[in-house]
Amino acid sequence: MGKNKAEKVTDDKVEVDNGDDVWWWLICRSIGASFLCISVFALLVRAAVSLHPYSGAGNPPKFGDYEAQRHWMEITLNLPAKEWYHNSTINDLSYWGLDYPPLTAYQSYVHGLFLRSFDPDSVPLFTSRGHETYLGKLLMRWTVLSSDALIFFPAVFGFVSVYHTSRSSSRKTDIVWHIAMLLLSPCLILIDHGHFQYNCISLGLTVGAVAAILSQKELVASVLFTLALNHKQMSAYFAPAFLSHLLGKCLRRKNPLLEVSKLGLVVIGTFAVIWWPYLHSTDAIFVVLSRLAPFERGIYEDYVANFWCTTSILFKWKRLFTTQTLKIISLTATVLTCLPSMVQQLLAPSSKGFLYGLLNSSLSFYLFSFQVHEKSILLPLLPASLLALEEPRPFKWLTHLALFSMFPLLCRDKLVLPYVALYALFTLLYHAPGRCSGRSKRSKTDYSSVASIMTGLLYLCSFILHIVYLTMRPPEKLPFLFEAVIMLLCFSQFMLFAFYTNAKQWLLSKHSTTVKEKKHI
Repeated sequence: MGKNKAEKVTDDKVEVDNGDDVWWWLICRSIGASFLCISVFALLVRAAVSLHPYSGAGNPPKFGDYEAQRHWMEITLNLPAKEWYHNSTINDLSYWGLDYPPLTAYQSYVHGLFLRSFDPDSVPLFTSRGHETYLGKLLMRWTVLSSDALIFFPAVFGFVSVYHTSRSSSRKTDIVWHIAMLLLSPCLILIDHGHFQYNCISLGLTVGAVAAILSQKELVASVLFTLALNHKQMSAYFAPAFLSHLLGKCLRRKNPLLEVSKLGLVVIGTFAVIWWPYLHSTDAIFVVLSRLAPFERGIYEDYVANFWCTTSILFKWKRLFTTQTLKIISLTATVLTCLPSMVQQLLAPSSKGFLYGLLNSSLSFYLFSFQVHEKSILLPLLPASLLALEEPRPFKWLTHLALFSMFPLLCRDKLVLPYVALYALFTLLYHAPGRCSGRSKRSKTDYSSVASIMTGLLYLCSFILHIVYLTMRPPEKLPFLFEAVIMLLCFSQFMLFAFYTNAKQWLLSKHSTTVKEKKHI
């Protein structure tokens, strides 16, 4: 062994003195082989889920999200970039018009080329609407699977390598468990490979940015997160955490103005490259921006477990306030709930605090921002997965709630069987034998017996609601009664979860202060 790489091996536990050497860590832990095995299994699970129906399957005239993604491939292949977001007789925006940033459009173009190579009938202008041949569906499923394998999986590998390198106390079983929790997230698999979307791209870019932050590569992180933001505008849920953490670090350096300027130039440059086809005029830019913020749809559409939808049972927000007023109210509520987390990172930026900041800012957006979808719970769930070793029990509970909150949507897509199967798989993996005993002890001390009883009762309630939703019909006067009850239960728990994680983030500052005081003593 090298002089600078002393190694201790005790009870399947390896400690490496040089925590910065990721490659050395990978070799001595043999994580590469474990990651490969889990990845192959995760891809097989995704392929199995993709055999089931998708959003809008066989449901004309507009079908669903599957047709939206296919139609964007049709549009981007057959029209010049300047017309992709412009309403015309050729590009009718009322029929699944592009409403994501330009990087999604470029992704649609690349995937469209793939479809056209093997199934030309699936993407010609006008005549391909509602195209649902077996080959077309197979190719579309492959585009999502390949996106996952090429972007999300490598990003997870990068994050796990960096995160666990700094945790000398991590056992190999802990690391493997963490990889499984990230790659076999039931919510992401059901939405991308069942319902049909490409969240794996924007979330993968975000995970890559997080890994870069933990590696002290802020410029790389800025590029990756800007790409995520330009793939799906919902990535803005994480923006307060990135902004406060990077700004907090810059302010502690010798030349903070220079550091902030470098980050700003990288972000502006990345935006400029992506938006280049639309920078020829302000009108072209505003046409795209207007598609990214569909305020005309109202503050909520379907039943989502956030503040606006849940409280609409008592307060009819759409009747009480204009859209303009609701925009201001929701923006104010979102900013105010993000602020404590941002302030903590500005005052005491840290890697762990940054991960909690990602969770808290995304929860704030999910709970209080304008026009939230059921699928948006994937964003808070991502940082919760990254923190799964720190917060195992809360992570499990949030995964349960996230799945439950999307249950009505997945029922409409006829995905009940994969829903149950993936939930069972997640439970088995979470409680897999050989888990770190320290994590179990920590979990027991974090939760009192009263809290455990309450959690058990909530599990029972959600189980009963699952059965009721599948077997009973709601009253005619209250057709969405069951959805409302599900949303109320999930929202109440999401709010408690937000209070808990914000408190945990602020306790990090107290802990770091205590450590500094002890060092001085």
